[in-house]
Amino acid sequence: MAESTQAFEGLTEEAALSFCSDPDPSTKDFLLQQTMLRIKDPKKSLDFYTRVLGMTLLQKYDFPTMKFSLYFLAFEDKNDIPKDRSEKTAWTFSRKGTLELTHNWGTENDENQAYHNGNSDPRGFGHIGIAVPDVQGACKRFEELGVKFVKKPDEGTSLSSVHVQSLVNISMALERQNERTGIYSRS
Repeated sequence: MAESTQAFEGLTEEAALSFCSDPDPSTKDFLLQQTMLRIKDPKKSLDFYTRVLGMTLLQKYDFPTMKFSLYFLAFEDKNDIPKDRSEKTAWTFSRKGTLELTHNWGTENDENQAYHNGNSDPRGFGHIGIAVPDVQGACKRFEELGVKFVKKPDEGTSLSSVHVQSLVNISMALERQNERTGIYSRS
């Protein structure tokens, strides 16, 4: 049997839409609330996500019997976080696009502990996307902070995006707000 030399082009937009269903009315209040990442060292990770990326720690949960902690972060004003614990919990879980960092206690002291990021075989998870008002300004700031770049704006096919690497080797894609059309338009 001869091997096909035709590259798979993916689905057309029309074909992709043909596989989609209209949302059921019962899902109208669903929202993508969080993405969970496992972390090795909460001190270093919290520093990266708050100081470097500008996120805010919304709430921390400890599970002593299971020996892990959860840290919920988002791009929110810390003054908006309710002081009352139960109100804070309800508020935290009503935010869109939070990042849940999961720390299994003791991993910070284990030199052999590592988590797979999905960007090497076997491939899977790719990156977390963050919209920024000024990609070049963000790059300059990251360079000053010593952040490791995976891809700079002048590299690759997308000139308006940059990929930086978090402490757990997760790629963070930063793209200019409201300019996504150029990233995905191909002729």
